[in-house]
Amino acid sequence: MDIVKTKNRLLEILLEKSFQYNKEPVFKLASGRMSSYYINCKKATLNPEAMLLIGKIFYEKVKSLNIDAIGGLTQGADPIAMATAMVSGMENKGIKAFVVRKVAKEHGLKKMIEGDIHQGDNVVIVDDVITTGQSTIDAIDRAESEGLNIVKVIALVDRLEGGRENIEKKGVHVESIFTINDFMDKYKKFD
Repeated sequence: MDIVKTKNRLLEILLEKSFQYNKEPVFKLASGRMSSYYINCKKATLNPEAMLLIGKIFYEKVKSLNIDAIGGLTQGADPIAMATAMVSGMENKGIKAFVVRKVAKEHGLKKMIEGDIHQGDNVVIVDDVITTGQSTIDAIDRAESEGLNIVKVIALVDRLEGGRENIEKKGVHVESIFTINDFMDKYKKFD
């Protein structure tokens, strides 16, 4: 697999389906801050071609890490984790996916984390976009409270707004597939 071509194609899809830009800061972020750009990754991460590309890219990043599972805070992490698990299955490696709920279920087992995971499992936490890093930190905290060992965090996009540094204060290494600079460099070529 040519990982460079795979990443380039995924960036094209993200730019086409997920990236919006305005010279004025008109987009309100989850943090409440206004921004001149917005990345709604779900428009890409739920696209069949992009899902396969994401699965291949993330699988390449985790296949040598000796992990049991991959997941993160629902909804942003879900398609990434599931695509990676699917590709790992195609490679006969069997990395499982899991979902971290935002709120525990009020019935049944009242679980915060869903999936075939067990205390002591080595996991990678994923997220679609990191801004402040808070949703990723929430996923880390919940996974650790369930006895999971966090090996690393991988984000699809890092907005380079301090999120990586906030997450790394938890003692977890963060890697991203793309940064906002990748988007702006490509966007400016077409502008």
